[in-house]
Amino acid sequence: MKLPSITSLMISGIASLSAAHPVPDSESWLTFEGKEGPGKGKHVVLIAADQEYRSEQAMPMMARILAERHGFDTTVLFGVNEDGLVDPTLPVYPEKGRESEFKEHNIPGLEHLASADCVIFFHRLLTLPDDQLKHIVAYLDSGKPIIVLRTANHGFRGPIPYEIDGKPVRFEDIIGGRFLAHHGNWQRDSTRGDIVPEMKDHPVLAGVRDIWGTSDVYRTYKEGEGLPEGCTALVNGQPLIGREKGGADNPEKEPLPVVWVKNWKTSKGGSARVLHSTMGSAKDLRSEGLRRLVINGVYWGMGIEDRIDPERSVDHVGSYKPLDSGFAYDKLGVVPRKPADYVE
Repeated sequence: MKLPSITSLMISGIASLSAAHPVPDSESWLTFEGKEGPGKGKHVVLIAADQEYRSEQAMPMMARILAERHGFDTTVLFGVNEDGLVDPTLPVYPEKGRESEFKEHNIPGLEHLASADCVIFFHRLLTLPDDQLKHIVAYLDSGKPIIVLRTANHGFRGPIPYEIDGKPVRFEDIIGGRFLAHHGNWQRDSTRGDIVPEMKDHPVLAGVRDIWGTSDVYRTYKEGEGLPEGCTALVNGQPLIGREKGGADNPEKEPLPVVWVKNWKTSKGGSARVLHSTMGSAKDLRSEGLRRLVINGVYWGMGIEDRIDPERSVDHVGSYKPLDSGFAYDKLGVVPRKPADYVE
């Protein structure tokens, strides 16, 4: 009989080695066994591999809510360094003149996307080896739901090995756009999310109220244009002056879509539901409304929106004290850590 590791014992009752969980125990990732709830028997994988918006804190927090409050088995996969530590400080571009020394990124456990019923992507400008990218592409072409948060819309530095009918598929084609510019003032404006009135009855918005976050609004399409065909905006983001909740609208900045849905047609004709949110930093996800929206998106993506309970708790499990966004790692206290360190 397999005995639990020291790591699993340390987080007993939170991360589980239960035989029912589809992913085995490892010090390289986190697993959380679903308790009783509407998501029982479903598996959600969350990928944390950005360098700016503290996905390494946000994704374990969301995974615990999905497991403890909603019954989903969850797995969090991280970008790690050569020592196997979660490391948001790794460079995304090679140093000029030292290109040959640049090392690819590494997300252990991507093979477990094969057992996922939904994946939440939160990564940024990654250069992954082909053997890891193939697992991501296989999932993207599976017809299963795709949720992308914040920097995931520019999650890869180069193309992904995905073609349909001989034509390259870009990640932005799948998700309905990518980061083009900061529309709100970066690290100065915050964002109020306003539900599009015509979409107020969409399942993803059930019980969602009062969306606000400290990250600014992204522009994902050129001025004078709109979201790509097939995308339906659910929430518009109004840039606010300052980074305090309740700040005044920035009169120079029009609202732009920050949450939308679409379908992605796979190579075999399948149809994957996609939820794209340009909000979603670790600080943004202190907003109950935004957490509920993402969790509703998991249900909707799987086609089990009839199980959404707009009153079901989306409260944090344990403490949640996300660090500020940014690249000033020393000042912000961002250092490489073990995956288990993100369970508080």
